[in-house]
Amino acid sequence: MTLIRPEGPQAEDMILNRRTLGAGAVGGLFFAGYAPAALAAQAAPVSTDSTGLVAEDVTYPAPDGFDLPAYVARPAGDGPFPVVIVVSEIFGVHEYIRDICRRLAKAGYVAVAPAFFNRVEDPAPLTDMTRIMQIVSAAGYEQVMGDVSATLDWVSQQLWADGDKVGITGWCWGGKVTWQACARFAVIDGGVAWYGRLAPAANATPEQISSGQPWPVDLADDLKSPVLGLYGETDTGIPLPSVEAMRRALARAGQTSSEIVVYPDAPHGFHADYRDSYRAADAADGWAKLLAFFEARLKR
Repeated sequence: MTLIRPEGPQAEDMILNRRTLGAGAVGGLFFAGYAPAALAAQAAPVSTDSTGLVAEDVTYPAPDGFDLPAYVARPAGDGPFPVVIVVSEIFGVHEYIRDICRRLAKAGYVAVAPAFFNRVEDPAPLTDMTRIMQIVSAAGYEQVMGDVSATLDWVSQQLWADGDKVGITGWCWGGKVTWQACARFAVIDGGVAWYGRLAPAANATPEQISSGQPWPVDLADDLKSPVLGLYGETDTGIPLPSVEAMRRALARAGQTSSEIVVYPDAPHGFHADYRDSYRAADAADGWAKLLAFFEARLKR
């Protein structure tokens, strides 16, 4: 994970948060603004309104009994509409993730963003990266897959959702979860993984390797639906050798419907329109590919 400011957010970032982007306020179940730990001082994020949509905070039971919060955006009307589960970065369900849900809803989908980290604490308003990573590391594989399962169960009970047409997409931490979920759940029809880790770092300790399992590079044989991976050439956290290793694993497994696209000169977080890492052209191209991918798999 590469932040926009290695030294941490600056004072001017926090002024922008409070005055311009509303990150100092809390509304509903979720932190109202953009994650201050990664917000760029000059950020001008894409803003998608709720006209023609139903957007709301909900909760539903997870397998461990936790009342899992989620943000849901969907087209107004009876539906049923196909579903896309939206998996956040390490900052949880902040305004960037909610806006993505509204973008998907405008395209005709029920978009559901579960708050995977909130059992411990909502990371969205925090600036202490050590604490944020402690919160994220507490969300283990089985808990996260249980939360995905709970989300699948919940949407299957909503009359306006087509529980037989389900996709998943995620960014950074959520990109890795996308690969994992497509290997775990046969009901998912496809996933779009934005720069999610594929394999342990070359210098990873045995503990880091173990805690990150299962790694996508080891799941190619288990994929139950195709995955479109969108990656940046200059992403230092996901070096190109790991991308090539994933491509080889997909080829060996005969996963010809899965594909990885690498954007030249793009860094980690190139879709994140609230960060310095944002690359508008690559983000737009990736989004167009996402829409085409889900159109082919969820609307036909």
